[in-house]
Amino acid sequence: MTAPSRVADAALASTIRLSILRVARRLRSQRADTAVTLSQLSALATVNKNGPLSAGEVAAIEQVQPPSMTKILAALEGAGLIERAAHPDDRRQSIISISEAGQNLLADEIRLRDEWLARRLAELSAADREKLLQAAEVLDRLASE
Repeated sequence: MTAPSRVADAALASTIRLSILRVARRLRSQRADTAVTLSQLSALATVNKNGPLSAGEVAAIEQVQPPSMTKILAALEGAGLIERAAHPDDRRQSIISISEAGQNLLADEIRLRDEWLARRLAELSAADREKLLQAAEVLDRLASE
């Protein structure tokens, strides 16, 4: 790779990174319940996608220290968004699953974000929407490699 192309790739990386961060920030601001923190929402989504799980498993997936996850899960349980059950093999642990209220909250969060993005996309030309579709495919490949 030549020096000019490395410079161009670095500039492209910076531009794309900033754009992705700005869009992600705007999406995160579309909230159904701001009483639930983004960390709590992330843990809730993890339990929904991968659960039922032990608290340690949630912490590992979320890459959070277990004591921090204990606090997050306690808040989610207090809000009625998760449920705990006895671990079948280890009485010292519990198994975390998402409650119906938690599923409803996640659905509302996703709906609000999708609605915001759909409104913004509707403001774009067909050509720009096609470019974004192509870019999304490339971004998905980048994320999976």
